[in-house]
Amino acid sequence: MYSHIMVPVDLAHADKLEKALQCAADLAKLYQASICYVGVTASTPSSVAHTPEEFSKKMEQFGQEQAIKHDLSDVRSASYISHDPAVDLDDTLMRAATDTGTDLVVMASHVPGLLEHVFASNAGYFASFSKMSVLVVR
Repeated sequence: MYSHIMVPVDLAHADKLEKALQCAADLAKLYQASICYVGVTASTPSSVAHTPEEFSKKMEQFGQEQAIKHDLSDVRSASYISHDPAVDLDDTLMRAATDTGTDLVVMASHVPGLLEHVFASNAGYFASFSKMSVLVVR
């Protein structure tokens, strides 16, 4: 049913992604699908990495750790550089989904608060405007 699963990853909050990561791993095993972990960063230093190259290495390491943890065989990672991830995140993730040939996106989301009733969350926006299937995990 699904052959290419994309999982957006915020390395600064990787500890809050466990349910989505487990769900993606379970689906990958069920459908013998590949998983691509995608991270978006700015070219400027951040709390996660000082350079885009360092960020790419950390994303690669994250993907390898997930492959070992969940016993996955077809795992890769991709890093995207954005001028302003706070503004461009949704568009960058849409581009990443197209670039990677994704047919299912598994995204983590938080419990909606008052602001999410006025402004869509990243996962909500992505699910609303994406051409592929999106599974939002809270």
